[in-house]
Amino acid sequence: MVKYWPTQQSIYLNNSIVDLFIETEKKFASKQYNKSKQYLYLDVLNIINRNRLFNYIIDDFKKLILDLIELNLSLKEINKMNHNIRNIFIERISQKFLSPLRYKNKELRHKIKIRSQYNDLMKYLLIYLIFGSSPIDEKTFVFQTIYTPYNHVKALLENFIIQIGNQIVRRIICTLDNSAHISNFLKSQNLCNKLYSSNRSVVLFLNNLKWQNFLHSYVYEVKCFYDERQQIWILSSTGITTKYIHVSKITEIRKLNQLKSIFIFWLELKDLVIPKIEKLIIQMSKYLLYSLLSLFNSLFLIIIKILVFYLSK
Repeated sequence: MVKYWPTQQSIYLNNSIVDLFIETEKKFASKQYNKSKQYLYLDVLNIINRNRLFNYIIDDFKKLILDLIELNLSLKEINKMNHNIRNIFIERISQKFLSPLRYKNKELRHKIKIRSQYNDLMKYLLIYLIFGSSPIDEKTFVFQTIYTPYNHVKALLENFIIQIGNQIVRRIICTLDNSAHISNFLKSQNLCNKLYSSNRSVVLFLNNLKWQNFLHSYVYEVKCFYDERQQIWILSSTGITTKYIHVSKITEIRKLNQLKSIFIFWLELKDLVIPKIEKLIIQMSKYLLYSLLSLFNSLFLIIIKILVFYLSK
């Protein structure tokens, strides 16, 4: 039986939120290694500190939801403040994660520029947790809002936790700037994943991340935009994995830069032209095959006639 998310504010919504957080926190007990085929900044942390970061995020997110409910903000205000809420939240968790550590470089406490584009779907998650599913636009996801699966909201929460944690570790790495400082910091603070204990392994890790981010930004992200789907990260029984969900992005098409717009156009052209080219090639192949068979038949008959002629002499 499919369990659905409550459509509006009610005791049922409150109970669903409590269940959601309890179920998610239980997953932290298992070792959440990255089992996907992609790199995360979180990968440099060992399991203990990764779970510590996840616990900070979920604990503060509970408080954030309660604060927003208490402020009685409207849906329009939540949407307008979404970006600022996220930035303040990331800054708060960053400070909390770093506060127990003893490190001389005070620059770690300083703010660094945060990307303005996120894929954590925080806006929708806040709406689900504060207002229920009814305010969500019917065209956003593949299902009707009144039939929003409970597991859909759970996946959004897990994705949010992983994405926020990833951004926090990214901030730390970007602040430390070079691989030697990063390696020294991770090892001296007992944060380091054993796979990245050497300076060389950190360099390879960062290079792989840069290449992955480039491909994701200019190829995979645009393709997902075109296909109206989005990759999210989830906490599974086997570890951190990825899945795709349908998300309508028609309203965001104007925000694409020229290069991405060209790529979208190419995808459109590809979908239009390539099937016709394939059909033409198949037809031509059939005609070519038919012609070759006819030619072989004719040659075979000629050879038979020649043999008969010589044998009859």
